[in-house]
Amino acid sequence: MVEDEKRRRAPAMSQEERRAAIVRSTLPLLIEHGGTVSTSQIAAAAGIAEGTVFRAFKDKQELLLACMKAGMNSEEEVARIAAIGLDAPLQDRLTEGVRAVSGYLDRVWGVGQALRSAGLGPDAMQQRMHGDDEKPREPGPPPEFIRVSEAMTGLFDESTDNLRIGAERAVRMLLSLVFSNRLRATGFGESIEDPAEIVDLFLHGVTDREEEGNHR
Repeated sequence: MVEDEKRRRAPAMSQEERRAAIVRSTLPLLIEHGGTVSTSQIAAAAGIAEGTVFRAFKDKQELLLACMKAGMNSEEEVARIAAIGLDAPLQDRLTEGVRAVSGYLDRVWGVGQALRSAGLGPDAMQQRMHGDDEKPREPGPPPEFIRVSEAMTGLFDESTDNLRIGAERAVRMLLSLVFSNRLRATGFGESIEDPAEIVDLFLHGVTDREEEGNHR
């Protein structure tokens, strides 16, 4: 019976698997509670003993930096955008793309704010955003952001979408609107929550063309 019990047990996690599982449990806690989340809370969410956290990570800062890297990962969003395809109307394509990008930005900024509140310095965060501890930080946007931008470019069909500018420039303009819309700082005004409204403004502007024509 003891042998049967052993056979039914799941195989032990490797160190990397354990680290990844702890990070997955920590990310939502960081967004909900900020950098003050305790290792005991993290252990409870992961279903492990608190000591296991420190066997996987040398300290809380190392865990938080791992969370920053995981939060920055855009593979899921890039796959979602790539799956949209070109069959739907441009406005529908872009709406789904903006929905994915907005969720990604909310996660990245939520984790970033939590790490700042935990006292993590900007240099350490910037290094994680642009690479890893082994390589010097490259200038320009983080690679994960660039992958999102490239995926969004694929939502435009320059042969049929009747664009006034190239797809890359169009994405630059659209993402600048999405980025500024997600800013939560006081003084920037109320953000737009509906991705379809953002896309409509991007494609058609902020003036009422019908009303504008009546005044000519």
